Amino acid sequence: MTSLPAQSASGETDDPVVPDADSDAGERQRRPTLRSDLRASVPDGVIALVVTAAVFALLYYRIRAKTSSTVSVMPFMADTREFWTYILSQAFGWSALLWAWITVVLGLLLSGPRPSWLRLSGRRVERLHRTTSLNTIALIAAHALLFAAQLIRSDSARWYSALATAFVETFVPGGYDSGTGKLAIPLGQAALYLAIPLGLLFYIRHRIGPKTWRVLHRFVIAVYILSVWHTLLYGTNVWYDGWFRTAVWLLQLPIAALLLLRLMQPARRSETLRGPRAHTGSRIGWVLRLGGRLAVVGVIVALIGVMVSGNDGGRTVPPADTSSSHNHD
Repeated sequence: MTSLPAQSASGETDDPVVPDADSDAGERQRRPTLRSDLRASVPDGVIALVVTAAVFALLYYRIRAKTSSTVSVMPFMADTREFWTYILSQAFGWSALLWAWITVVLGLLLSGPRPSWLRLSGRRVERLHRTTSLNTIALIAAHALLFAAQLIRSDSARWYSALATAFVETFVPGGYDSGTGKLAIPLGQAALYLAIPLGLLFYIRHRIGPKTWRVLHRFVIAVYILSVWHTLLYGTNVWYDGWFRTAVWLLQLPIAALLLLRLMQPARRSETLRGPRAHTGSRIGWVLRLGGRLAVVGVIVALIGVMVSGNDGGRTVPPADTSSSHNHD
């Protein structure tokens, strides 16, 4: 559900250049560190909290008014005094998905052709990319912790038993065995457990090597896909067909378009897709590069199909018994 700092258009990160070749201490001092980026992420984090508060207020109001799909899926959620932590978890989940979307877009803008309308410098975009990445991890963690808090509050067992059950159901793959959560929860867990190391590896990339880091970095898009998949499967706000669920699908169109542009016009000449005879690497590598480009084109066609048809994979009729799909007792 997140992305770690991406490469610049030159293929490396935009670390400040130190004129003196022998000034290793000065280079280390200027190199972006986790501590400096955590400080720089505070303004962005404040904005994320404000957005989360606004989303929470909207969700809370819609549930109280019984106009939210959440109440249709889980009628007991109308008791907002009992389930406010779950609503807050939803709010953090939505802001986390938004921040992940921003982070991925910034990463693709950095690693692909720079659009002329983008007035920010590459260094500024990269720093913003890093801070939104860190805040995305924090938002995902808050989303998971609040989900666990609701499980604890709704459990009538002793506190230590409730705590253990909530931990297993929230953080252990396969621990949540109810309804769509059997698949959706592990998807969210996978996104969280991949996002943390992939996001923090940037700060030790000089130890593991730039090439290794770049290879690992490319798996970040999988984290984002897992996050969107988790949302579409388990987000009760987008449980049924409608404009909101379709909008979530359509927000993936800019990312797919930027990814295709990044693949068609890569920053490194070695990544350019040439003809099979002109390709200098292995035939398998050429097939994989061609397959990746064709797969992204297929995704774009599918997203356009969703927009035109309105068939977004949502449920059309509320199930007769919703307790089995979202049971928090």
